[in-house]
Amino acid sequence: MIALYHYPFSQHARRVVSLLEEAELKYELKHVAMDKSEFLSPEYTAINPNQQVPTFHDGNIIIHESNAILRYLCFKHHLNTWYPLELPQRALVEQWLDWNQCRLSGCVTDIVLNKVFLGDQGDPSAIKRGEENLQQLMDILSTGLEGHSFLAGNQATIADLSVASNIFQLGIAKAVPKNQNILDWYQRVNLIKGFAKSLPEHSLT
Repeated sequence: MIALYHYPFSQHARRVVSLLEEAELKYELKHVAMDKSEFLSPEYTAINPNQQVPTFHDGNIIIHESNAILRYLCFKHHLNTWYPLELPQRALVEQWLDWNQCRLSGCVTDIVLNKVFLGDQGDPSAIKRGEENLQQLMDILSTGLEGHSFLAGNQATIADLSVASNIFQLGIAKAVPKNQNILDWYQRVNLIKGFAKSLPEHSLT
């Protein structure tokens, strides 16, 4: 059975849960108490030297990067709706997966980590940097959504699960974007049962 090392307030772990639920695959969640620094323990470091979640086990296969896990699951289980075979749609999926990780992820970390998780120890300059970058990135996302319901067309893909996990994360810091295209899209993603099931059962407070 698939095992996923997971923390409910990790957007990276949640996006994997979204796809596992949508694909109706059996899996076991292994909680990593990030709030208690369990990710720094020698035991967990032996599992994931990056000291991050998620970590994904499927037999002898171990994967540490969330978007790589999404791609792996789609390849193995022929989830072609979520990872389209048609080249134009596949290119858009790949673009948004990489954009999410290379552009948006750092901005989300600057804002959410420092405003919420680090509390009084948060870095105000990082928050400022993140907030300054966010609007430009949201303008890019909004433009990318013009004319269709989801990021790669009118069918949700793993790109939507990946990017939407970061939008939820921004909500933890009360920084959800106001762009109407994004709000409409995010509402559609929230109707995806797997995405809804991936969300934390309780708030941080």
